[in-house]
Amino acid sequence: MNPDFLVTHSGGFHADELLSSVVLTRLFPQARLVRSRAPEWITPGADRIIYDVGGAYDAEGGIFDHHQRGAPLREDGQPYSSFGLIWKHYGRDYLLALGVPEAHAETIHASFDAKFVLPVDLMDNGALNPSVAGPLADLTFPALIETLKPVFDDNEPGADDRAFQAALSIARSFVEAGLAQSAAKLRAESLVFRAIEAAGPSHVVELPMGMPFRAAIVKAGADHLLFVVHPRDKDWCLTGIRRADEGFELRADLPAGWAGLSNGELEAVCGVEGASFCHKGLFIAAAKTRKAALAMADLAVREALAAAA
Repeated sequence: MNPDFLVTHSGGFHADELLSSVVLTRLFPQARLVRSRAPEWITPGADRIIYDVGGAYDAEGGIFDHHQRGAPLREDGQPYSSFGLIWKHYGRDYLLALGVPEAHAETIHASFDAKFVLPVDLMDNGALNPSVAGPLADLTFPALIETLKPVFDDNEPGADDRAFQAALSIARSFVEAGLAQSAAKLRAESLVFRAIEAAGPSHVVELPMGMPFRAAIVKAGADHLLFVVHPRDKDWCLTGIRRADEGFELRADLPAGWAGLSNGELEAVCGVEGASFCHKGLFIAAAKTRKAALAMADLAVREALAAAA
């Protein structure tokens, strides 16, 4: 299907049809986006995709609403919003259009669905309240989208449509940047796997550049690794590895005596020429050369193993 029109409802907007528009306008840039509730627009036709309006869900007919009785549910019984339905049917093609390798598309599609699409679906259907985010409730994506609507006394003709277009650009930036990060993590995975193999039984793995590494280390089952070394601009970094996705506890801290020191002070304490910085939180340090970074890593490993003995 190569539609001439992408049709959603007029008036106030929410995250679900806005995010659906991010996907559809990328896939069908030639199509005209129409915001209307007029029957002639929200009636299915071969020239259009209709979403979040129309009172029906028929993928073959090109209509994706979720407000009607008998609205579609996920296999686990959780409700779809229009975004979930559009992502289900068009998300994979959207990822390919963004340049995601076909080999990674299914993994990223499922991950984004679970972490981003589903929460939007649940919030739009009243099955999830932003208050679960506590003090961050007003900073959730759907809540921030609400702030982009026109203020209540903005009576200028077309105010809703102008705000929708502005919000569409902002939403696209966040979605596509997030997906780019997900794709990058999968690209990094193979590099980390190779570095782990090269490291052998060492407690330190050296990477060719800064990159996401924790997920790959966990996936590889490399529980023996304690620190990561990699170049950064003209310096080298020595970084701890978090124990879990949540929280900041590390498999091993850097030596406590290094905390908050830099340059000559740090060199004097650790005895490594070229040691240049250690964060007071003991999760990252820097050195001027690879040799110095590896020497610091060796000292950090020895202290961590001694502490654990």
